[in-house]
Amino acid sequence: PNGLPLYRVELPNRSTTVLVAFDAGARTERPEENGMAHFLEHLVFKGGEKYDNYRKVNQTAEQMGAVLNAYTSHDLVAFHITCRAEVVAEAIDLLTDFVGRPKIDPEELDRERGVVIQEIARAHDQPAVLAEQLIDRAAFGDHPLGRPVLGPAEHIRTFTRDAILAFRRRQWVGARGGAFLVGNLEHVPEDNELVELFGRFPSISANGASEPAPPFAPTTLVEQRDSNQSHLRMSYRPSIDPRVPAERAALTVYATLLGGSMGSRLFDEIREQRGLAYSVYAVDHAFSDVPVLQLAAGLDSEKCIEAYARMREIVDELRKDGPTKEEVERARAYAAGRRVLAFENTNAVARHAATQKVVFGQDIDPDKAIEALDAVTYEQVAEVAKGISEEFSVACVGPHEPSEFS
Repeated sequence: PNGLPLYRVELPNRSTTVLVAFDAGARTERPEENGMAHFLEHLVFKGGEKYDNYRKVNQTAEQMGAVLNAYTSHDLVAFHITCRAEVVAEAIDLLTDFVGRPKIDPEELDRERGVVIQEIARAHDQPAVLAEQLIDRAAFGDHPLGRPVLGPAEHIRTFTRDAILAFRRRQWVGARGGAFLVGNLEHVPEDNELVELFGRFPSISANGASEPAPPFAPTTLVEQRDSNQSHLRMSYRPSIDPRVPAERAALTVYATLLGGSMGSRLFDEIREQRGLAYSVYAVDHAFSDVPVLQLAAGLDSEKCIEAYARMREIVDELRKDGPTKEEVERARAYAAGRRVLAFENTNAVARHAATQKVVFGQDIDPDKAIEALDAVTYEQVAEVAKGISEEFSVACVGPHEPSEFS
């Protein structure tokens, strides 16, 4: 009745994952709210009506032998518990209580500010994490996708309880979310009990939205640090339509052959042949309306610019000449095999299902996700390679000037 859809994915496991997700990630924040989605994720763990403090929440999960956690991304916010199948009813009772009807206690709110501010400080102390935040800003500018999920510390210090509750009322809409039961479903309660448990989430009318992705305006950002190590990021825009599953699958295979395995071009040449980096890779990501291809390296600062130039050339070569059929076949097999292994975990399947349904509104069947990778053709990957933007954004943390990356 509250509009929250419930999805079941039955798998031959001993465990069950229960996950609830909403289209209420950092992308849905207004400028002055940056960091609020993640802060709210923290606050609900302080207790609901039945399990009314953090000790009861944590100890109840432990007494079940369950793993309880949550995550906030630009795309969404999600809460999940993974347990042995026999105790799934108790797990649903726990999760829907503190997530569906949280107290958001004012005293706990003030206490948690310090915890999140420390989390932000830790991120700034980690050059690799800072490089990830910089590349988002370089790729998307002053847009929600360019702002850090954690937000700035000054926001955390000033958020009021009323503002946080207003954000929740605006964004935690059942119709723009989903509840997912994944794994061994033999012990899942009857439908009438599920309606009562998941009915703890309030009925909210959709009244929030997210900004469309901005046009690509490539930028170079450098955070200068007097160190011997540099953390380099490069962000390209593929020309695929992120709403088409087959095109997302082709981009994944392309990113795999470029830098997603030890047999990939980046790993083989940048690390193995040239010894320029200890860590080098490529990843793909699709938001609901814009795809991203990101290259990354962690390396000796003296080798940074040489590695940057060669990484750029490798993307250009793939665009001009295309990949070989052998490397496409190998990358397709590796990407599909990696997906199969990941889906042995009920939590991984639940997270995949949440992204598929909440972000894209598409099929959540894990078998179809594997089949999509198996079905990718050489021609599709060659088309992806050809459509990678010639322009790109750069972010680097290390002893460099922006002009070095011209």
